[in-house]
Amino acid sequence: MDRAALADFLRRRREALQPEDVGLPSGARRRAPGLRREEVASLAVMSTDYYTRLEQRRGPQPSEQMLASLARALRLTGDERDYLFEIAGHSAPTSVSAATHVAPALMRVLDRLDDTPALILSNLGETLVQNRMADALFGDRSGYTGLARSEVYRWFTDPSERLRYPEDDRDRQSRAMVANLRAAYGPMGPRSRAGELVRALRKESTEFAELWDRHEVAKRFEDHKTLIHPEIGPIELDCQVLFTEDQSQALLVLTAPPRTEGYEKLQLLAVLGQDRFAETRG
Repeated sequence: MDRAALADFLRRRREALQPEDVGLPSGARRRAPGLRREEVASLAVMSTDYYTRLEQRRGPQPSEQMLASLARALRLTGDERDYLFEIAGHSAPTSVSAATHVAPALMRVLDRLDDTPALILSNLGETLVQNRMADALFGDRSGYTGLARSEVYRWFTDPSERLRYPEDDRDRQSRAMVANLRAAYGPMGPRSRAGELVRALRKESTEFAELWDRHEVAKRFEDHKTLIHPEIGPIELDCQVLFTEDQSQALLVLTAPPRTEGYEKLQLLAVLGQDRFAETRG
């Protein structure tokens, strides 16, 4: 671990960012350039003291998980992320872990979406990051591990996953899930994470196996759907998706036209989400 290089790199990347670059209000004029240390620490979900020690060359060696959080907080490119890992004494991420590094271009868009649900998904249906409104709508998806990180896996193995959709829309959703996975499986191949998902699901779900054998392929998101919130009830939403150039990640944004019932329910959802956040911090 090169403590001096790590400290200097973190400081320079922090100073190169402005609050608006990461979705924070600019506020009053700042005495020093860039983000504050506490802002980076908050974005990376770590203590300010821990981050400060890293910049002062006296912190412990960060774990790979901690480095991935820092890479996301500092909006690092893939090359910058690999460099961060190397100077911190770790090998550059493998193709498996690197695939979950959020594309900076999508993060910049997500940072500016605060009043509507938005989340970034991998091509395997893994939620890489979500904003507070998506958390209020779907719940926090960050705690899943292993194959369960994929919404495709959860859809076919956990019945509670289907409660967010009306019963008459679940068959269509199942077909869409499998078609999306088939689209990822093609270029990734049978020895990839996509292949691992397919093998596991064919063993665990007869429904999945039957749909997989249809060979339907599509990278699609339904333009209009109804989601059922446990407290608010059905919410009609329009869905828009923005893909990265290599199609490996997608930003999903859910909106409702002004003056509609769906729009009013989103406003109510925003209030409920803020109340829950206040409760967790209280």
